[in-house]
Amino acid sequence: MDNYFVLVVDDDKEIRDAIEIYLKNEGITVIKAKDGIEAIEKLNEQVIHLIILDLMMPRLDGITATFKIREKQNIPIIILSAKSEDTDKILGLQVGADDYVTKPFNPLELIARVKSQLRRYVTLGNYEGAKKIIDLNGLTLEQDAKEVTVLGEVVKLTPIEYKIVELLMTNPGRVFSINEIYERVWKEPGYNAENTVAVHIRKIREKIEIDPKNPRYLKVVWGIGYKMEK
Repeated sequence: MDNYFVLVVDDDKEIRDAIEIYLKNEGITVIKAKDGIEAIEKLNEQVIHLIILDLMMPRLDGITATFKIREKQNIPIIILSAKSEDTDKILGLQVGADDYVTKPFNPLELIARVKSQLRRYVTLGNYEGAKKIIDLNGLTLEQDAKEVTVLGEVVKLTPIEYKIVELLMTNPGRVFSINEIYERVWKEPGYNAENTVAVHIRKIREKIEIDPKNPRYLKVVWGIGYKMEK
């Protein structure tokens, strides 16, 4: 399940890290937060497709966080709850959560529930990615046609170049490291990937930018990676 971003919110670092390992093995990128306040900050920073949310957390608990998220967004939310928290679990579903998993949880069950919610979310077309057409100030990506245009003019990209552009355009403003780009596009560990990615980025800029030396769309964040400007 490539190009999906799941936000895992739990004040227990071991649980956050364990869930990250499970989901990463399924090709899902995990963003982590330790409480509800940090979770809402992450939501404002980048595209998230699903949230796994613990109920009992400091500063802002899972129930209140769910309520606040539902005021603005319809992202699927899966609650993590202990058996002793049945009342809170029911309340969480009432304020807008979509599903729940009881701790200690079976990793296979959690993965199955995550995949089910993501499929339902995408199929029903409740998120921007479902529109299949993304426009960033004249740079347009049509996912069904696998086509990129600049101000209406079709740009001829290689399959690898297209995958890089698609990754960046479906997550505008998010900075991807060189290793992350390599691993998500080439599906291999990103060892010594700097030159390979840099060459492809240069070629993409030559095709989509009016002035490749002063790019409008594909930006470098020095020392970190690359992003597509919103």
